[in-house]
Amino acid sequence: MLKQRIITAIVLLAFLLPAVFYPDPTAFTGLAVLLIAAGAWEWANLNQCKPLTAYGVAAVSAAGCLAVWYFGFASLPQRSLWLIAGAVWVLGGVWLLRGGVGVWARVPQGVRVAVGVLALWVAWLAVVQARLAGINFLVSTMVLVWIADVFAYFAGRALGGRFFKAKLAPTISPGKTWEGALGGMLGVLVAAGVWRAADASLGTSDWSVFSRLGQSGLLFMFLSVAFLAAMSVVGDLVESLFKRSAGFKDSSGLLPGHGGVLDRLDALLPVLPLAMMLTSL
Repeated sequence: MLKQRIITAIVLLAFLLPAVFYPDPTAFTGLAVLLIAAGAWEWANLNQCKPLTAYGVAAVSAAGCLAVWYFGFASLPQRSLWLIAGAVWVLGGVWLLRGGVGVWARVPQGVRVAVGVLALWVAWLAVVQARLAGINFLVSTMVLVWIADVFAYFAGRALGGRFFKAKLAPTISPGKTWEGALGGMLGVLVAAGVWRAADASLGTSDWSVFSRLGQSGLLFMFLSVAFLAAMSVVGDLVESLFKRSAGFKDSSGLLPGHGGVLDRLDALLPVLPLAMMLTSL
């Protein structure tokens, strides 16, 4: 399994890194469309859509993204959209995690599919605008999520259950602990301070998400980063809730050893629009 995960990760990075660092953002935009289409296909399957319908949902999602790019909408400021998307993610996350699997199962199938496609589209627009804001901005936002995940894993393994007897979300993801979540948050806070200092020392004009948030002061930066780390956990838990509701272990088998595209994007889905919201403030 580990060998399979490593091979898949290498293949993914072989496509992702050149697209991210290529001067023309069109290459990255196209790759992001493919990922969103794959995620939409998985989402339709998670919600018991028929095979033909699932492919249709993927095609509609891709067409929507391409239309936004073609007509130049992706390059326009979207402050109101980010504020709305941020509020929906926070309030919706609280509602879902409090209600559990049962509350999501009561939502009509058509509404579930539409909500998921809309969330994927907003995430696509956010990641495209993050790339337009600069490579450093995009990479630092993605690394924020990855650091939160890695530090949470190791902190949970080393300290899970030592300080908090209750699990983070036992009915949704029994393996997650409060120690892990706090460890991930601490790792992100350290990374934010180091990355911002590196930006300052290099004098780069391509600011990271941490430097942009730091324009409003260190307190705002650290509070924002802690909030984004917490929302990355929410994204992970919400996707676990969806899979548990559908009776799936993984969103698909598209990425051998990793599950599906949604399994890799779950934490990024809320963080990307929220990062755009916070920097737009």
